[in-house]
Amino acid sequence: MADQDQEADNAPLNNPPKDDEQQQQKNEEEQKVEPVQAQIEIHAHTHIEVSAPVATGGSHSTPLVNSSGWDGKLRMPPRNAVLTNPEALSDPEYSDPEAPPVEQIEADEDLLDDYPLDTEDVDLVHCRISSLPALRLERFTKVKRLCLRQNAIQSISLPAELGETLQELDLYDNLISHIKGLEDMKNLTSLDLSFNKIKHIKNVNHLQKLKELYFVQNRISKIENLENLDNLTMIELGANRIREIENLEPLHNLRELWLGKNKITEIKGLNSLTNLRLLDIKSNRLTTISGLDTLPNLEELYVSHNGITEISATALANNPKLRVLDISNNQISHLANIGHLQDLEELWASSNKLSDFREVERELADKEHLETVYFEMNPLQLTAPAVYRNKIRLALPQVKQIDATYVRV
Repeated sequence: MADQDQEADNAPLNNPPKDDEQQQQKNEEEQKVEPVQAQIEIHAHTHIEVSAPVATGGSHSTPLVNSSGWDGKLRMPPRNAVLTNPEALSDPEYSDPEAPPVEQIEADEDLLDDYPLDTEDVDLVHCRISSLPALRLERFTKVKRLCLRQNAIQSISLPAELGETLQELDLYDNLISHIKGLEDMKNLTSLDLSFNKIKHIKNVNHLQKLKELYFVQNRISKIENLENLDNLTMIELGANRIREIENLEPLHNLRELWLGKNKITEIKGLNSLTNLRLLDIKSNRLTTISGLDTLPNLEELYVSHNGITEISATALANNPKLRVLDISNNQISHLANIGHLQDLEELWASSNKLSDFREVERELADKEHLETVYFEMNPLQLTAPAVYRNKIRLALPQVKQIDATYVRV
């Protein structure tokens, strides 16, 4: 028996089993590590499945943005990410009511500890604030300007005491869906609610001292509830869903009206705005310039990026004080009916269908105040780029700037 054990011990150790190849293949398969799936949740309630392991020390050069270049609140760059809610990236207005709140300030963290109690200026930009009561703003009895840009505020909850002194309130780029909580802010002269989620203009009509009102990049589809704000001098409603200019008749003191990047098809509803100095309706759906007859004091008109095909004889007939006219990125074939604009200082007419230098000279040669003209990306520039600028200089010797080039000081 001992001899048999010794014989077994002396047996070759490298003798392969009969089914060696199958066993080796099985072992290799068992040694494979299945990818571990980790699921993370970011602010917009967008689920991202990330395959682990994730390389460390690298950087992601391309931010999460939509087609307009706006990254909303999706600030976490993924690595090897697969989006299960891709609409959170493609739609800048995507939101989920069940999304968890953004990190709040700790109860024992006082962001205003360094501010003197008699300060007139409170500025807390990008501080991850989601609760206004936690700031205890009532202790500041003389504050005039409150800036809370780029936070995670969902509702406006301001202490009533603030209403006695507060004049400027800036809540740009937050998560506000409804305008509430301004009942006591009777002394406000400037209110900025741009880049929020507001659908309706409400609960501001009592703010009769307001001079400036900003609603850029919201979800507003109708201009409404502004009839008591007769001290307004400027209103900014760009990048919304407005289709019609309406309900502005009581705003007799309005000097600037910004309506760019909406869905407006016709200029109208401006008859009572005789003090208007600036009108911006770029990036809309206009096909003609009209409705400006009752704006004799208009000095700046911006109608670029529309579908305008001509400047008719009546389009600007009653706007002799125009200093800046931007008609770029339209379908205009002839430069006409602007010869009477003797105060013109800047004409922006790039990316149209203008081809005749004689029209340029006829309409603009006698404009003593004209300093800047833009005609690039028109046939008159594209067909002869080498001599284009010299021709403009000869036709308009008073001009200092042609496109982006200064031709004289």
